[in-house]
Amino acid sequence: MTLLERRLRLGTGLFLAVYVFQHLLNHSLGLVSYDLMEGVRDLLSVVWRNPIINAALYFSLITHFVLALWSLFRRTTLKMPRWEFAQVTLGLLTIPLLSAHATGNWGSRVLMDVEVTYYFTIVSIFDNGWYVTRQLLLVVVAWLHVCVGLHFWLRMKPWYKKYLPVIYVIAVLIPILSVLATARISLELSDDIRLYSDSTEEVYEDEDIEEDESDELTPQKLSNIVLITFYVLLALSLIARWGWFWARKRKGVFNVYHPSGKKLVGLKGQTLLETIRHHDLPHASVCGGRARCTTCRVRVGRGLDGCPAPNALEQQALARIKAAPNVRLACQTRPMDDVHITPLVSAGEGLKALRRPGAVQGSEQQVVAMFVDLRGSTQMGEKRLPYDVLFILNRFFSEMTEVLQQTHGHYAQFAGDGLMALYGLSRGLQQGCRDALTGAIQMQARIEHLNEYFKDELDHPLRIGIGVHCGEAIVGTMGPPSSPNYSAIGDNVNAAARLESLSKNFDCTLVVSAVVAEQAGYDFTDIPSHSVTVRGKSQMLDVYAVDQSTLQDMDWRCKVDQVV
Repeated sequence: MTLLERRLRLGTGLFLAVYVFQHLLNHSLGLVSYDLMEGVRDLLSVVWRNPIINAALYFSLITHFVLALWSLFRRTTLKMPRWEFAQVTLGLLTIPLLSAHATGNWGSRVLMDVEVTYYFTIVSIFDNGWYVTRQLLLVVVAWLHVCVGLHFWLRMKPWYKKYLPVIYVIAVLIPILSVLATARISLELSDDIRLYSDSTEEVYEDEDIEEDESDELTPQKLSNIVLITFYVLLALSLIARWGWFWARKRKGVFNVYHPSGKKLVGLKGQTLLETIRHHDLPHASVCGGRARCTTCRVRVGRGLDGCPAPNALEQQALARIKAAPNVRLACQTRPMDDVHITPLVSAGEGLKALRRPGAVQGSEQQVVAMFVDLRGSTQMGEKRLPYDVLFILNRFFSEMTEVLQQTHGHYAQFAGDGLMALYGLSRGLQQGCRDALTGAIQMQARIEHLNEYFKDELDHPLRIGIGVHCGEAIVGTMGPPSSPNYSAIGDNVNAAARLESLSKNFDCTLVVSAVVAEQAGYDFTDIPSHSVTVRGKSQMLDVYAVDQSTLQDMDWRCKVDQVV
């Protein structure tokens, strides 16, 4: 699907939905009176018979139908979610149910110069039992098609869930009120239905030739033309799909190596999502494969080079989540060679993941990780009441948070008497390293301020240990669904935590990696250096151990101008 195709499908669908909505709403006014229903119809006719709006209506109807046939032709498998199958089926059923009603009204007005009022429409429908049944089916089928389409478009909007109960009530009431109003007006006009039917028959009896033998175009003949055209186009689409399927099969196949252990065989030109569905494997796809969401995304391992570059639609979706180069949308990627994939959203979590704030966001990014720990909090708790300890900890976290705000740091998470912060999320790696070291300096200054404040209450001054390291990590929203937080995970983040714990071994305040010092442009030549091992890294990591007095006096060590 291209960006233009998606916009046309959505735009024409919404235009038709507005028409159906106002049409049924107009019917519902019949519960009040026939005159009100007919009066509003007169006003709406002025709008819908405007040449531009009328042309847009027919364009939307034809385009929406053609796009549906194109989508059907393009499918390499007819296996799809139940909701998508229902939407396609309801849409195709609408045409044969609508043809007689639409061509009858249009033909009577244009071909026979008869003004199509509600009186004319109702008496002509309720004169025949099959017409009544067909019209009832049309209302149900068309309205369900509209509702299914709108639901699976709007459910990705953050506000939709909040108003869903109200939307459900409206969706149920509109067709019911429309049918009840039409039935009420039919009872009110019951005495006229038979007379009108008889007069119509007399008009046809006065004709010199039979209608079927006439060369003139009539509403009935127009309806037959529409029906024949519909069935022919539908049949041609299915036949063409079958022929294209065999043509693509001759071009070869590719294998998809799935985490389930299964090897999936797909046809060249087939999307990953179609291949997975064809093999009856569950896979998240909230939007149904239209690139409106990113829940179908996969990480591609070996075989990425055999996948064509993302189209504009896929690029737009991936850019929203800042996806890594090896992350692709399964609904848009058409491999030409074997690929190894890993789904990034579980099949049962698709909609939940989309609704959870930031849940579908996460990407690899160069980031600076800082861990800060308050020393001696355990001993403090042994000598003080819990509320006193809580008061001190709250003051500690408040001071540290203010420092993060002033130095462009992000408060990622806390655990007991420590916290994790991220720098460089929006200001780049180099500036993030400078901001982190500036933050460490200010944190130590805040600790000195707290020690002055609590000097009469503490047996020993408060001390902190800080570890700072930078590198690539997965940055995004994570954690339990009820309370997710924006944080980072990865070996480099774990290394920063390890450096914070080493501050105890080195009896210092700050342990910073040489990489951070170099990126920040600080002069660490006379500061003790060490080579340490970090879990998850095969090479030794060079670090600097900065004591409290040196940290308090580090501003002069910056060799480059700070970027505001």
